[in-house]
Amino acid sequence: MSKLTNEELKKSIEYLHKLNDKYDNIGQDFLQYMEGLVHSNGLKYWDYIHVDSLLGLQMPRTDFSDEIIFITYHQITELYFKLIKLELEQLTDRDKKEFESLEFWYKRIGRINNYFKHLCNSFDVMKSGMDARDFRAFRMALLPASGFQAVQFRHIEIMSTNLNSLLSENARNERDVPLEKIYQHIYWKSGGIDMRTGKKTLTLLEFEKKYDRELMRWLKNYKFRNLNYLFYRLDKEMKKDKKLVTLLREYDQYINVYWKLSHMMAASRHLPKDDQGTGGTNWRKFLPPKFQKVMFFETLWLPEEKKDWGKAGVQKAFRENVQKEWMKPNKFEE
Repeated sequence: MSKLTNEELKKSIEYLHKLNDKYDNIGQDFLQYMEGLVHSNGLKYWDYIHVDSLLGLQMPRTDFSDEIIFITYHQITELYFKLIKLELEQLTDRDKKEFESLEFWYKRIGRINNYFKHLCNSFDVMKSGMDARDFRAFRMALLPASGFQAVQFRHIEIMSTNLNSLLSENARNERDVPLEKIYQHIYWKSGGIDMRTGKKTLTLLEFEKKYDRELMRWLKNYKFRNLNYLFYRLDKEMKKDKKLVTLLREYDQYINVYWKLSHMMAASRHLPKDDQGTGGTNWRKFLPPKFQKVMFFETLWLPEEKKDWGKAGVQKAFRENVQKEWMKPNKFEE
C-alpha cells in the first residue's frame, strides 16, 4: 500500500472528523459505518443508472419496429419534463437565499431553455425517424392514449404562469368565478374535443378523471408562487435586467411556440390532412400558437408581437426546413 503524504494524511483526518460529526448528529455509530464501507462493493454504472430496468420499460403493443422509437422518445421527453420541473421548483421556492440573485435566475431559466431547445430539436426523431405508414397503423393500437395526456407538461404550465393566461381567450379576465368552474375553460381542454361530434373525447375524459383534482390543487398551490407572479415581485432593477428579460422571452417562445410547432410538423407528416390526432384530439385547432395565444409573461411582449403570436416561430421553422432541403446530398441532381 502506498504511503500517504502529509497533505493527504491531513485531508483524510479532516474528512474523518466530518464523517464522525455527520453520523453523530443522527445518532449513529461512525465506526460501524466505516466497517461497512470496508466490506461494501463499489458502485457500478449499470446499477446506478438501472440500465436493465430502463431498457425494459419499452413494451410495444404491436409488431411494428418503429413503435419502439415512439415509446422511447416519449419516455425521454417525460424525463426532460422532470428536469424542467426540478428547476422550476428551485425558482418558485421563495425561502431560498439565492432567490433575489440575478445569477440564480440566469442559471435556472437558462437550464430550462436549454432543455426545451433540445426537446424541440429532437422532434426530428419523430418527424423523419419513423415510417409514416407504419405510424398510422400502430397508433390505432394505442387508442385512446395520447401525448395530450402528459400531465407533467401541464405542471410546467401551472408553475410558469397564472391561471388567467392558461384560459381560452374568451374566458380570460373573468372575475369572481370559482376555480372549479373557470378551470373548465383552461385552454388544453379544447384540444380534447372530437372534431366530428363536438363532444369530449375518451382521451380527455380519462385525463380529467385521473388528473383534474390534482391539477386544481396545483393551481391553488402556485397561485401566488408561479414564475410569472414571482418575477413581477422582484426588485425593480432586476425586472428591467435585459439578460433576464431575454431569457424569459425565450422561455415563453420555446414552450408556447417552438415546442407546439414541433408537434405540428411531426403530426402533419404522419397524419393525413383530414385525420384527427390520437384519440380523436383536434390537433389542427389546438396546437397552432396563433389560436390559443398562450403567453406566460404577457407584459414582456409588444402589442404587435402578441397579435402575430407564433408567426416568428413559423418563419424560423420554414427557414430551417429550407436550409435542410438545400443541404441534402445530390440536391442539384434531383
